[in-house]
Amino acid sequence: MRMLINVPETVVADALRGMAAAHPELIVDVDRRVIVRRDAPVAGKVALVSGGGSGHEPLHGGYVGPGMLDAACPGEVFTSPVPDQMVRAAAAVDSGRGVLFVVKNYTGDVMNFTMAAELAEDEGVQVASVLVNDDVAVTDSLYTAGRRGTGATLFVEKMAGAAAEEGAPLDRVAAIARRVNESCRSLGVALSACTTPAKGSPTFDLPPGELELGIGIHGEPGRERRAMMTAREIADFAVDAVLEDLRPDGPVLVLVNGMGATPLLELYGFNAEVQRVLTERGVPVARTLVGNHVTALDMAGCSVTLCRADEELLRLWDAPVATPGLRWGR
Repeated sequence: MRMLINVPETVVADALRGMAAAHPELIVDVDRRVIVRRDAPVAGKVALVSGGGSGHEPLHGGYVGPGMLDAACPGEVFTSPVPDQMVRAAAAVDSGRGVLFVVKNYTGDVMNFTMAAELAEDEGVQVASVLVNDDVAVTDSLYTAGRRGTGATLFVEKMAGAAAEEGAPLDRVAAIARRVNESCRSLGVALSACTTPAKGSPTFDLPPGELELGIGIHGEPGRERRAMMTAREIADFAVDAVLEDLRPDGPVLVLVNGMGATPLLELYGFNAEVQRVLTERGVPVARTLVGNHVTALDMAGCSVTLCRADEELLRLWDAPVATPGLRWGR
């Protein structure tokens, strides 16, 4: 195992210490595992809280800041955070307008965020939740019942976060988050397996010369395994699978996302093929984001997320944001 770490047991704590040193605009509680924007709670504003297992960076901690999340709860690698973290985060950011939990559809996340919402309500914090389940590859997986939450999480956190910054009430922010999720579909592709620090070896077997179509962000199996394909062939498969499910009737937002070990040279080349397929299918593109945003440690591969973009969602996407992982308009 060759990783830039000390020991597997301290990987998350070490990363949080480094994050705190790099981003003084955040309050990073290393021991209690909560990341909060330094100006929280923001008076008169609905707060957004999300979280999940570490290993998906910059999701979620990298999206804490004006225009996105107010707090994030990092779990151990590929392991849900615990309810105490979420309750602590909600209490730290609640201004009295309520808190929205953004929850990816994985069994541990759903169970722990549900419990945390009940505990926070008992402490007087009004909580609403939205479930992200955008993956079209499989209905059930090793980690979840129903569709997995993947790339759409970025769109939900960005656009709901923008609505909250504008002063929208909790029910409105939650409705926008749910509408964004319903407007998004994703599909991922693995060119290599990822390696967790605790295991020290690949999480699944992917022989040389093969790829996995439809993987999740923990390396869960997808639709099928094939011999290695060109970027053009992968784009045809992935975009068509997403379009078949999403069926957009207007422009879309595009996220071409790297899984952690795919360089931008390859991602931009792949984006060219994604744009080609969309043009051939008569789907106009309103905005495109390319980069490593919802990752799976050192997995080589990519995912494609498309989001139906009406006038309101496009305005919320373009709204200012200032986080470690996403920044524009400020």
